[in-house]
Amino acid sequence: MAGRREKRTSDSQGRAAHHPLSPFKHRAFAVIWTATAVSNIGSWMYNAASAWLMTTLTPDPMMVSLVQVASSLPIFLFALPAGAMADIVDKRRFLAIAETAITATALVFAALVAFDRIGPVSLLVFAFLLGIGSAIVAPPYQSIVPMLVPREDLAPAVAANSVGINISRAVGPALGGVITAGLGIAAPFWINGISNLASVGALWWWKPPAQRTRVLPAERFLGAIRTGIRYARNNSALRATLVRATAFFLFASAYWALLPLVARSQVSGDASLYGILLGMIGAGALVGAFFLPRLGARLGADGLVALGSVGTAVALFLFGDAQDAVTAIAASLFAGFSWIGVLSSLNVSAQVALPEWVRSRGLAVYVTVFFGAMTLGSVMWGQVAKVMGLSASHYLAAAGMLLGIPITWRWKLQKGAGVDLSPSMHWPEPVVSTHVEEDAGPVLVTVEYRIDQKDRDEFLAAIRHQEAERRRDGAYGWGIFEDVARPGCFVETFRVESWLEHLRQHRRVTRADRDVELRARRFALEEPRVRHMVAAEPGARPPIEEQ
Repeated sequence: MAGRREKRTSDSQGRAAHHPLSPFKHRAFAVIWTATAVSNIGSWMYNAASAWLMTTLTPDPMMVSLVQVASSLPIFLFALPAGAMADIVDKRRFLAIAETAITATALVFAALVAFDRIGPVSLLVFAFLLGIGSAIVAPPYQSIVPMLVPREDLAPAVAANSVGINISRAVGPALGGVITAGLGIAAPFWINGISNLASVGALWWWKPPAQRTRVLPAERFLGAIRTGIRYARNNSALRATLVRATAFFLFASAYWALLPLVARSQVSGDASLYGILLGMIGAGALVGAFFLPRLGARLGADGLVALGSVGTAVALFLFGDAQDAVTAIAASLFAGFSWIGVLSSLNVSAQVALPEWVRSRGLAVYVTVFFGAMTLGSVMWGQVAKVMGLSASHYLAAAGMLLGIPITWRWKLQKGAGVDLSPSMHWPEPVVSTHVEEDAGPVLVTVEYRIDQKDRDEFLAAIRHQEAERRRDGAYGWGIFEDVARPGCFVETFRVESWLEHLRQHRRVTRADRDVELRARRFALEEPRVRHMVAAEPGARPPIEEQ
C-alpha cells in the first residue's frame, strides 16, 4: 500500500511539474511573458498592416512576398552574431538596449506612415530594419527561458511562450484590421511602437539569478561565432532538429508569404478579412496548444511534427482552393493548429540539446535555419505564384510538405531530453612547468591508454564516441592511433587552437560527456596518461608534460 501511495504521489508531482501553467508560478517568467505578449500584439498588428499596406501600393505578388522576406532575412543574417554576443555579455542588458532601439525605430516608421511618406521600397527598408531588431533579440530571448524557470518546467515554459505568441497572433491581426478600418493605416504602426515599451520595462525590472563568476576572459566576438557554428555542426541532436525545421518551414512559408493576396485577390476581401485570417491562425494555434500535452504524450515529438506537417499540407491545399471566406478561415484554423504543434516540438528539441555556455549561439543557429528557410520559401513561392498563380503555388507547397515527412523521418527530435548537460568539471587542471601565454598554440593533447588486446574492438567502438564531444568543445584533428611496437597501447590525439581555448574546453565538458569518457576508460588497465604540448617556437620553453 505504501508503495502504491508513493507512486501516486510521484505521478501527481510529475503531472504538476509538467502542467501548462506551472511556469507561471515563477514571478519573473510571468512578468516577462505578459510583457512580451503585449508587445507581440503590437508586432502582429504591424505585420498585418505592413503586408496589407504593400497590397495597396502595388499588386505584384513578388513585392507582396518581399514583405515577409524583408522581415525574415535579417534573422537569417544576424541571429548568429546576436547569439554569440548574448553568450559573452549580460543577456538582460543586451535585450533591454536592443528593445529600446527597436521601439525608437518602430515609432519613426509610424510617423512616416502617418504623414504618407512611405512607398514600396521604404516600406521594405523599415521592415528590414525591424527584422534586424527581431534577429538581435530572438536568440537571447529563447536562451533566458532556463534562467526564468527550473529545468522541470522548461518544456511547459517553451510551450507557454508559443501560446503567448499565438494569443498575440489571434488578437493582433484581427484588432489591427478593425483599428485600420476605424482609425487609418498608421494606427497599428503607432500601437506597435508603444506596446514595445512593455518589454523594455519588464527587462529593466528583471533581476536574473547570479551567474558563476567567470574565471577566464570572455570569448572574442568572431571566435564565439566560430565556436557556435562548430558546436552545432558536431551536435547530432541539434543537427536533427535543423533538418526537420528546414523541411517544415521551407513549405509552410508559402501561406505566410501569400496570405495577403489570398485575402485580397483570391477571396476579394479587405483589410478586415486579412486580419481575421491571421487571427484564425492564432486561434487555431491556441486550440492546438490545449491538446498539445496529450498529443505529445501519445505521439512523441516526431509523431507530433509529422501530424503537424500533414495538417499544414491540408491547410495549404485549402488556401489554394479558397474562393470564399469560409474556406480561407478553415484553412487558417488548420494552419494554426498544425503550426503550434510543430513549432513547440522543434523549439524544445533545440533547447534540450544545448548546455548553458553555448545556448544563445545554438538557438541562434536554429533561428537562422528557421528564418532562412522562411526567407527562401517566401521568395520561391512568391515567384511561383507570379508565374503559375496563387492556387498552384499552394498545391505545390502542400505536396512538398508531405514528401518531406518520409525523407526526414530518420532525423529524430528531442534526443537531448533527459541528458545532463551541466558542467562536470572532472578534467583536472593541466600541470605546467612554466607560464603559458593564453594565445600560445595550437595545443596538441594526447591521451595514452593501455588496454587488454581482447578488448580492442570494444574499446575502439567506445572511444570513437568521444570525437563528437571533443570537436563540440573546441578540438579539431581528432584521431585514435595504435602503437605497433606495444600491443594494447593506444593514443588519442586532438588539437585546440590556443591554450586559452583548451582551458575553456575543460569547463565545457558536461556530465553526459563524462559518461561517454567512462565507457571508454573502463577498458583501461591503468590511469590514462595525458600530455599537453604547445607549438614550439624558437626561444620558447620546451613541451609541457603532465604525468
